Amino acid sequence: MSQSTIIKLHNGSDVTQLLAYIPYARYVEFAGSRWIVSERFLPKEEIEQRSDSVEVVYSSTPYPLASKALGAQRTIVQVGAVSIGAGHPVMIAGPCSVESRDQLLSTATHLAQNGCHILRGGAYKPRTSPYSFQGLQHDGLKLLAEARALTGLPIVTEVMSPQDVELVATYADMLQIGARNMQNFPLLAEAGRSGKPILLKRSPWATLTIWLQAAEYILSEGNFQVVLCERGICTSEASAGRHLDLTAIQLIPELSHLPIIADPSHGTGQRSLVTPMAIASLITGADGIMVEVHPEPDKALSDGKQTLSFQEYDALIEKAQKVADTSFSTCVSFAV
Repeated sequence: MSQSTIIKLHNGSDVTQLLAYIPYARYVEFAGSRWIVSERFLPKEEIEQRSDSVEVVYSSTPYPLASKALGAQRTIVQVGAVSIGAGHPVMIAGPCSVESRDQLLSTATHLAQNGCHILRGGAYKPRTSPYSFQGLQHDGLKLLAEARALTGLPIVTEVMSPQDVELVATYADMLQIGARNMQNFPLLAEAGRSGKPILLKRSPWATLTIWLQAAEYILSEGNFQVVLCERGICTSEASAGRHLDLTAIQLIPELSHLPIIADPSHGTGQRSLVTPMAIASLITGADGIMVEVHPEPDKALSDGKQTLSFQEYDALIEKAQKVADTSFSTCVSFAV
Protein backbone atom coordinates (compact mmCIF):
# COMPACT_ATOMS: atom_id res chain seq x y z
CA MET A 1 0.00 0.00 0.00
CA SER A 2 1.31 3.46 -0.90
CA GLN A 3 2.06 5.92 1.85
CA SER A 4 0.76 9.45 2.20
CA THR A 5 3.16 12.13 3.36
CA ILE A 6 2.20 14.44 6.23
CA ILE A 7 4.41 17.43 6.98
CA LYS A 8 4.11 19.28 10.27
CA LEU A 9 5.28 22.86 9.87
CA HIS A 10 7.22 24.59 12.63
CA ASN A 11 7.94 28.30 12.98
CA GLY A 12 9.98 29.47 10.03
CA SER A 13 8.67 26.87 7.58
CA ASP A 14 8.09 28.25 4.09
CA VAL A 15 4.58 27.05 3.23
CA THR A 16 4.58 28.58 -0.24
CA GLN A 17 7.83 26.89 -1.26
CA LEU A 18 6.70 23.49 0.00
CA LEU A 19 3.31 23.70 -1.71
CA ALA A 20 5.03 24.65 -4.97
CA TYR A 21 7.24 21.57 -4.65
CA ILE A 22 4.37 19.18 -3.82
CA PRO A 23 1.61 19.20 -6.47
CA TYR A 24 -2.00 18.65 -5.33
CA ALA A 25 -1.03 18.92 -1.66
CA ARG A 26 -3.40 20.47 0.87
CA TYR A 27 -2.55 22.88 3.67
CA VAL A 28 -4.62 22.59 6.87
CA GLU A 29 -4.49 23.75 10.45
CA PHE A 30 -5.39 21.25 13.17
CA ALA A 31 -4.76 20.75 16.88
CA GLY A 32 -2.84 24.00 17.10
CA SER A 33 -0.42 22.99 14.34
CA ARG A 34 0.02 23.59 10.61
CA TRP A 35 0.18 20.65 8.21
CA ILE A 36 0.73 19.89 4.55
CA VAL A 37 -0.76 16.61 3.31
CA SER A 38 0.03 14.78 0.08
CA GLU A 39 -1.15 11.40 -1.14
CA ARG A 40 2.33 10.86 -2.64
CA PHE A 41 5.26 9.33 -0.81
CA LEU A 42 7.94 12.02 -0.54
CA PRO A 43 11.36 11.15 0.88
CA LYS A 44 12.05 12.96 4.12
CA GLU A 45 15.47 14.08 2.89
CA GLU A 46 14.00 15.90 -0.12
CA ILE A 47 11.51 17.77 2.05
CA GLU A 48 14.13 18.77 4.61
CA GLN A 49 16.31 20.15 1.80
CA ARG A 50 13.58 22.72 1.13
CA SER A 51 12.77 23.49 4.76
CA ASP A 52 14.49 22.28 7.90
CA SER A 53 11.69 23.52 10.17
CA VAL A 54 9.45 20.54 9.50
CA GLU A 55 8.56 17.15 10.91
CA VAL A 56 7.63 14.41 8.43
CA VAL A 57 5.34 11.47 9.19
CA TYR A 58 3.78 8.89 6.90
CA SER A 59 0.35 7.29 6.80
CA SER A 60 -0.49 3.99 5.14
CA THR A 61 -4.19 4.88 4.97
CA PRO A 62 -5.93 6.79 2.16
CA TYR A 63 -7.46 9.07 4.80
CA PRO A 64 -4.43 10.54 6.63
CA LEU A 65 -6.28 13.45 8.25
CA ALA A 66 -9.08 11.22 9.51
CA SER A 67 -6.59 8.65 10.77
CA LYS A 68 -4.51 8.81 13.91
CA ALA A 69 -1.36 9.63 11.94
CA LEU A 70 -1.28 13.18 13.30
CA GLY A 71 -1.01 11.81 16.81
CA ALA A 72 -4.21 13.55 17.83
CA GLN A 73 -6.33 12.64 20.78
CA ARG A 74 -9.96 11.85 19.99
CA THR A 75 -11.63 14.90 18.54
CA ILE A 76 -14.37 16.58 20.56
CA VAL A 77 -16.98 18.23 18.35
CA GLN A 78 -18.77 21.23 19.78
CA VAL A 79 -22.40 21.82 18.71
CA GLY A 80 -23.59 24.87 20.56
CA ALA A 81 -23.03 24.03 24.21
CA VAL A 82 -23.06 20.27 23.52
CA SER A 83 -19.82 18.28 23.26
CA ILE A 84 -19.78 15.09 21.18
CA GLY A 85 -16.89 12.71 21.86
CA ALA A 86 -16.14 14.08 25.32
CA GLY A 87 -16.80 10.78 27.09
CA HIS A 88 -20.54 10.96 27.73
CA PRO A 89 -23.33 9.84 25.37
CA VAL A 90 -25.30 12.52 23.54
CA MET A 91 -28.97 12.19 22.56
CA ILE A 92 -30.05 13.64 19.21
CA ALA A 93 -33.77 13.34 18.52
CA GLY A 94 -36.61 14.86 16.55
CA PRO A 95 -38.91 14.28 13.61
CA CYS A 96 -37.73 12.89 10.30
CA SER A 97 -39.42 15.83 8.59
CA VAL A 98 -40.47 19.24 9.81
CA GLU A 99 -44.16 19.10 8.88
CA SER A 100 -45.77 22.02 10.72
CA ARG A 101 -45.13 24.54 13.47
CA ASP A 102 -47.31 22.72 15.99
CA GLN A 103 -45.73 19.33 15.22
CA LEU A 104 -42.18 20.61 15.55
CA LEU A 105 -42.62 22.82 18.61
CA SER A 106 -44.57 20.21 20.56
CA THR A 107 -41.89 17.63 19.75
CA ALA A 108 -39.01 19.96 20.58
CA THR A 109 -40.61 20.96 23.89
CA HIS A 110 -41.11 17.35 24.95
CA LEU A 111 -37.60 16.36 23.95
CA ALA A 112 -36.00 19.33 25.71
CA GLN A 113 -37.74 18.32 28.92
CA ASN A 114 -36.72 14.67 28.59
CA GLY A 115 -33.02 14.17 28.05
CA CYS A 116 -32.44 15.43 24.51
CA HIS A 117 -29.27 17.40 23.81
CA ILE A 118 -29.65 18.25 20.09
CA LEU A 119 -32.82 18.60 18.01
CA ARG A 120 -32.88 16.95 14.60
CA GLY A 121 -35.40 17.73 11.87
CA GLY A 122 -35.45 17.56 8.10
CA ALA A 123 -36.28 20.72 6.16
CA TYR A 124 -34.90 19.38 2.85
CA LYS A 125 -35.78 15.73 2.29
CA PRO A 126 -33.99 13.39 -0.17
CA ARG A 127 -36.86 11.07 -1.09
CA THR A 128 -36.68 7.99 -3.30
CA SER A 129 -39.94 8.93 -5.02
CA PRO A 130 -40.48 12.36 -6.61
CA TYR A 131 -44.09 12.16 -5.41
CA SER A 132 -43.16 11.87 -1.73
CA PHE A 133 -43.13 14.81 0.69
CA GLN A 134 -40.00 16.82 -0.11
CA GLY A 135 -39.89 18.90 3.07
CA LEU A 136 -40.80 22.51 3.89
CA GLN A 137 -37.30 23.63 2.85
CA HIS A 138 -36.62 27.29 3.76
CA ASP A 139 -39.81 27.51 5.81
CA GLY A 140 -38.69 24.38 7.64
CA LEU A 141 -35.39 26.03 8.50
CA LYS A 142 -37.25 28.99 9.99
CA LEU A 143 -39.33 26.65 12.14
CA LEU A 144 -36.20 24.87 13.35
CA ALA A 145 -34.73 28.22 14.37
CA GLU A 146 -37.95 28.98 16.25
CA ALA A 147 -37.74 25.62 18.03
CA ARG A 148 -34.17 26.40 19.07
CA ALA A 149 -35.23 29.79 20.43
CA LEU A 150 -38.05 28.14 22.38
CA THR A 151 -36.08 25.24 23.88
CA GLY A 152 -32.40 26.18 23.74
CA LEU A 153 -31.60 22.96 21.87
CA PRO A 154 -29.04 23.31 19.07
CA ILE A 155 -30.31 21.96 15.75
CA VAL A 156 -28.91 19.61 13.13
CA THR A 157 -30.51 19.39 9.71
CA GLU A 158 -29.58 17.95 6.33
CA VAL A 159 -28.16 19.91 3.43
CA MET A 160 -28.53 18.28 0.02
CA SER A 161 -26.63 20.46 -2.45
CA PRO A 162 -23.58 22.73 -2.43
CA GLN A 163 -25.80 25.65 -3.43
CA ASP A 164 -27.84 25.29 -0.23
CA VAL A 165 -24.93 25.13 2.22
CA GLU A 166 -24.75 28.87 2.89
CA LEU A 167 -28.49 29.14 3.54
CA VAL A 168 -28.75 26.05 5.75
CA ALA A 169 -25.63 27.06 7.68
CA THR A 170 -27.31 30.37 8.49
CA TYR A 171 -29.93 28.48 10.51
CA ALA A 172 -28.33 25.21 11.63
CA ASP A 173 -25.83 24.60 14.41
CA MET A 174 -24.69 21.41 12.65
CA LEU A 175 -24.98 20.32 9.02
CA GLN A 176 -25.94 16.76 8.17
CA ILE A 177 -24.66 15.02 5.04
CA GLY A 178 -27.06 12.17 4.36
CA ALA A 179 -26.22 8.64 3.29
CA ARG A 180 -27.26 9.33 -0.31
CA ASN A 181 -24.81 12.23 -0.47
CA MET A 182 -21.90 10.61 1.33
CA GLN A 183 -19.86 10.76 -1.88
CA ASN A 184 -21.21 14.04 -3.20
CA PHE A 185 -17.72 15.51 -3.23
CA PRO A 186 -18.64 19.11 -4.11
CA LEU A 187 -21.14 19.06 -1.23
CA LEU A 188 -18.59 17.61 1.19
CA ALA A 189 -16.07 20.31 0.27
CA GLU A 190 -18.57 23.16 0.48
CA ALA A 191 -19.89 21.91 3.82
CA GLY A 192 -16.32 21.72 5.08
CA ARG A 193 -15.70 25.31 4.05
CA SER A 194 -18.79 26.45 5.97
CA GLY A 195 -16.92 26.01 9.25
CA LYS A 196 -19.99 24.37 10.80
CA PRO A 197 -19.81 21.01 12.61
CA ILE A 198 -20.70 18.23 10.16
CA LEU A 199 -22.64 15.01 10.80
CA LEU A 200 -21.56 12.56 8.08
CA LYS A 201 -23.83 9.56 7.61
CA ARG A 202 -22.51 6.31 6.21
CA SER A 203 -23.97 5.01 2.98
CA PRO A 204 -25.42 1.47 3.29
CA TRP A 205 -22.88 0.15 0.77
CA ALA A 206 -19.79 1.98 2.04
CA THR A 207 -16.83 0.26 3.66
CA LEU A 208 -15.22 1.99 6.62
CA THR A 209 -12.35 3.08 4.37
CA ILE A 210 -14.67 4.69 1.82
CA TRP A 211 -16.62 6.37 4.63
CA LEU A 212 -13.46 7.82 6.16
CA GLN A 213 -12.28 8.98 2.74
CA ALA A 214 -15.53 10.93 2.47
CA ALA A 215 -14.75 12.51 5.84
CA GLU A 216 -11.29 13.34 4.49
CA TYR A 217 -12.88 15.72 1.97
CA ILE A 218 -14.32 17.76 4.85
CA LEU A 219 -11.13 17.61 6.91
CA SER A 220 -9.00 18.69 3.95
CA GLU A 221 -10.92 21.97 3.93
CA GLY A 222 -9.58 22.61 7.44
CA ASN A 223 -12.81 21.62 9.22
CA PHE A 224 -12.12 18.94 11.82
CA GLN A 225 -15.50 19.27 13.54
CA VAL A 226 -16.84 16.05 12.01
CA VAL A 227 -19.03 13.38 13.61
CA LEU A 228 -19.52 10.04 11.88
CA CYS A 229 -23.00 8.48 11.98
CA GLU A 230 -23.54 4.74 11.49
CA ARG A 231 -27.04 4.23 10.07
CA GLY A 232 -27.20 0.68 8.75
CA ILE A 233 -25.66 -1.39 5.99
CA CYS A 234 -27.14 -3.64 3.32
CA THR A 235 -27.11 -7.39 3.90
CA SER A 236 -28.77 -10.42 2.32
CA GLU A 237 -31.32 -10.69 5.14
CA ALA A 238 -34.73 -9.60 3.86
CA SER A 239 -36.59 -9.37 7.19
CA ALA A 240 -35.07 -5.95 7.91
CA GLY A 241 -34.27 -3.28 5.36
CA ARG A 242 -30.89 -2.45 6.91
CA HIS A 243 -28.65 -3.74 9.65
CA LEU A 244 -27.00 -1.43 12.16
CA ASP A 245 -23.28 -2.20 12.06
CA LEU A 246 -22.21 -2.35 15.71
CA THR A 247 -18.77 -3.53 14.61
CA ALA A 248 -18.18 -0.13 13.02
CA ILE A 249 -18.83 1.56 16.36
CA GLN A 250 -15.99 -0.49 17.84
CA LEU A 251 -13.63 -0.21 14.88
CA ILE A 252 -13.85 3.49 14.08
CA PRO A 253 -12.08 4.58 17.31
CA GLU A 254 -9.23 2.22 16.37
CA LEU A 255 -8.94 3.80 12.91
CA SER A 256 -9.82 7.44 13.48
CA HIS A 257 -9.87 10.27 16.01
CA LEU A 258 -13.40 11.27 14.93
CA PRO A 259 -16.38 10.59 17.23
CA ILE A 260 -19.10 8.19 16.07
CA ILE A 261 -22.80 8.04 16.86
CA ALA A 262 -25.49 5.55 15.83
CA ASP A 263 -28.85 6.11 14.13
CA PRO A 264 -30.94 3.03 14.98
CA SER A 265 -34.05 4.53 13.35
CA HIS A 266 -32.56 4.39 9.84
CA GLY A 267 -30.24 1.59 10.91
CA THR A 268 -33.14 -0.81 11.42
CA GLY A 269 -36.14 0.73 9.68
CA GLN A 270 -38.43 -0.80 12.32
CA ARG A 271 -39.84 0.94 15.38
CA SER A 272 -39.66 -2.18 17.53
CA LEU A 273 -35.90 -2.45 16.92
CA VAL A 274 -34.96 1.18 17.56
CA THR A 275 -34.72 1.06 21.37
CA PRO A 276 -32.84 -2.25 21.70
CA MET A 277 -30.34 -1.24 19.02
CA ALA A 278 -29.92 2.19 20.58
CA ILE A 279 -29.03 0.56 23.89
CA ALA A 280 -26.72 -1.90 22.11
CA SER A 281 -24.98 1.04 20.44
CA LEU A 282 -24.37 2.74 23.78
CA ILE A 283 -23.00 -0.45 25.30
CA THR A 284 -20.76 -0.88 22.25
CA GLY A 285 -19.29 2.56 22.87
CA ALA A 286 -21.14 5.02 20.65
CA ASP A 287 -20.60 8.69 21.47
CA GLY A 288 -24.31 9.24 21.07
CA ILE A 289 -27.49 8.08 19.41
CA MET A 290 -29.88 9.73 16.98
CA VAL A 291 -33.54 8.72 16.83
CA GLU A 292 -36.67 9.92 15.10
CA VAL A 293 -39.57 11.06 17.30
CA HIS A 294 -43.06 12.26 16.34
CA PRO A 295 -46.27 13.08 18.28
CA GLU A 296 -48.19 10.62 16.09
CA PRO A 297 -45.73 8.36 14.25
CA ASP A 298 -48.40 6.58 12.23
CA LYS A 299 -49.41 9.92 10.72
CA ALA A 300 -45.86 11.08 9.97
CA LEU A 301 -45.26 12.26 6.39
CA SER A 302 -41.99 10.31 6.22
CA ASP A 303 -40.41 7.30 7.96
CA GLY A 304 -43.30 6.74 10.36
CA LYS A 305 -42.62 3.02 10.71
CA GLN A 306 -39.21 3.67 12.28
CA THR A 307 -40.25 6.67 14.39
CA LEU A 308 -40.82 6.61 18.16
CA SER A 309 -43.79 8.14 19.94
CA PHE A 310 -43.21 10.43 22.91
CA GLN A 311 -43.91 7.54 25.26
CA GLU A 312 -41.51 5.22 23.44
CA TYR A 313 -38.85 7.91 23.45
CA ASP A 314 -39.29 8.42 27.21
CA ALA A 315 -38.88 4.68 27.75
CA LEU A 316 -35.69 4.75 25.68
CA ILE A 317 -34.28 7.60 27.77
CA GLU A 318 -35.05 5.68 30.96
CA LYS A 319 -33.20 2.62 29.68
CA ALA A 320 -30.32 4.72 28.34
CA GLN A 321 -30.01 6.41 31.72
CA LYS A 322 -29.58 3.04 33.40
CA VAL A 323 -26.94 2.01 30.85
CA ALA A 324 -25.07 5.28 31.35
CA ASP A 325 -25.17 4.84 35.11
CA THR A 326 -24.04 1.20 35.16
CA SER A 327 -21.85 0.76 32.10
CA PHE A 328 -20.18 4.14 31.76
CA SER A 329 -18.81 4.90 35.20
CA THR A 330 -16.70 7.79 33.89
CA CYS A 331 -19.48 9.27 31.76
CA VAL A 332 -21.92 12.03 32.44
CA SER A 333 -25.34 10.39 32.24
CA PHE A 334 -28.23 11.60 30.12
CA ALA A 335 -29.89 14.70 31.52
CA VAL A 336 -33.48 14.08 32.59
